[in-house]
Amino acid sequence: MVGLAAAGRIPKSVSLFRQAIFGPLPTVSLLILFALIGIALSAGWIAPHSPVEGSLRLTMLPPVWMEGGNSDYLLGTDKFGRDVLSRLIYGARVSTSAAFLAIFVTAVFGTLIGLLAGYLGGRVDTVLMRLADIGLSMPGILIALILAVVLGPSFKNVVLIVLIVLWPHFARQVRGETLGVKEQDFVILARSMGVSSWTIMWRHIFPNVMPSLLVLATLDVGYVVILEATLAFLGVGIPPPNPSWGVMIAEGREYLETAWWISVFPGVAIGLTVFALNMTGDWVRDKLDPKLRQI
Repeated sequence: MVGLAAAGRIPKSVSLFRQAIFGPLPTVSLLILFALIGIALSAGWIAPHSPVEGSLRLTMLPPVWMEGGNSDYLLGTDKFGRDVLSRLIYGARVSTSAAFLAIFVTAVFGTLIGLLAGYLGGRVDTVLMRLADIGLSMPGILIALILAVVLGPSFKNVVLIVLIVLWPHFARQVRGETLGVKEQDFVILARSMGVSSWTIMWRHIFPNVMPSLLVLATLDVGYVVILEATLAFLGVGIPPPNPSWGVMIAEGREYLETAWWISVFPGVAIGLTVFALNMTGDWVRDKLDPKLRQI
C-alpha cells in the first residue's frame, strides 16, 4: 500500500488514512475512544447547558448552521427545549458507563463459571454448561426485552440484563481455555504438591485465560452499547429524562422530517463508538492471539 502510494497510484492522503484505520495501531479508533472517555468524565464541565432542563420557548431549534439556529445551542434543541449537545455529552457518560460496568460484571461472573466448569469437570461441568447452552440457544434481544419488561427500566436492571444475556459467552470461552491449561505440567505439579483448587484456578489458570477474556470483553462492549440503546429506544432501558443516546433517538423518531438532529446526532455517536470499539477489539485480538500474530 505504501509502495503504491509512493509510486503515485494511490494518493498519499488516502494511504495515510487507511494506515490510521487498518494499520498496526488503530489510531483513529483509539482517538475516538479517548475522546469519548474524556467527554464522559468531564461532562459536568464542558456541557454548555443542563441535560434535563429546557424551555418551551426554545423547542426544536435547528443546529447553528441552519436557518433559525441559535449560537447558544450549537446542535439545536429537542421537543422540550433541551440542548441536544449537552444531552449528547451527558449521554456519553450514561451509555458508556452502563456498557463498561455491564461487561465488567458479566466478565467476572462468566469467568468464575467457566473456571469452575473447566477445572472441576464432572457433574459441575455438565450442569453449568447445560445452563450456558440454554442461554445461548435463546435470542438475546428477546430475552433482554422480556427481562426489561418484568424488571422495569433502570440502570442496574440494564446491567443485570446484560449479565443474563452474555454470561454464557464468557463461560464457554473460559471453560474451553481452562480445559487445555489444566493439563499443562505446571498445573499438574501444583496439584501434586497439594495446592488448593481455588489457588490453582486463581494463580495458575486465570492468568493464562486472561488474554482471550480481554479480547472477548473488548469486542462485546460495542454489542452492549447497541443493546443498551435498543432497550432505551423501546422504553425499557435507562428511563428518561436521563440523557441516554437510545432515549434521545426514541424521543426524536417522530420528528425525523422536521427535526432530524434530535435523533441523527446520537445515532452518529453510537455508530462512531461501536466502530471504534470493534476496530480496537480486532487490534487487541491480533496482538494477543498467537494464531493471528504476525511473525
